[in-house]
Amino acid sequence: MMDSMQHRFLCRLHPDTELIVGVKDILSAPTDAIVNPANGGLSHGGGLAAVIAQAAGESIEMECDEIIRKMGRVPKTHAVLTSAGRLPYRYVIHAVGPRMGDGDEYGKLKATIMYAMQLALDTKLTSVAFPAISTGIYGVPKELCAKAFMDALDQFWRDAPHRKVKLVWLCVMLDDYPIFEKVMNR
Repeated sequence: MMDSMQHRFLCRLHPDTELIVGVKDILSAPTDAIVNPANGGLSHGGGLAAVIAQAAGESIEMECDEIIRKMGRVPKTHAVLTSAGRLPYRYVIHAVGPRMGDGDEYGKLKATIMYAMQLALDTKLTSVAFPAISTGIYGVPKELCAKAFMDALDQFWRDAPHRKVKLVWLCVMLDDYPIFEKVMNR
């Protein structure tokens, strides 16, 4: 995925909080943490999850295996936290979004995003980068993801406007950028 200064826009979520939506490789996001689009077993066998796990190294796989041993599969709409291994972040947030066909994909995706944001808040992060969760191998339409993302963040700040997270990146691919721009640029 390429980074592009020409393909990004800024949304003001709250007077002191920004959302940047842009064409960006999530592994180069200038944030405290990144969100990994994970499956419930935290087995990072394909898609972006595999790319993140490979870049992070073996330690992240061992942490994920330990989480599964202790608590079992991570339910849809939930997220867990690990170190970032070799990545230049404080943490990786592994978020389990819905698959197309699960039913109420919008509500489940919105809940997943809010759960990941709550983990960012609980760990005192000031910035976090997301991919377009569930739009890859899980097949959720990008328009639905964009709407769920915007609505989740709106609700997150409306419910408690004193949030400490000051910057949120939504990293998308060049071909997907026009869809997210149309839905979210307001």
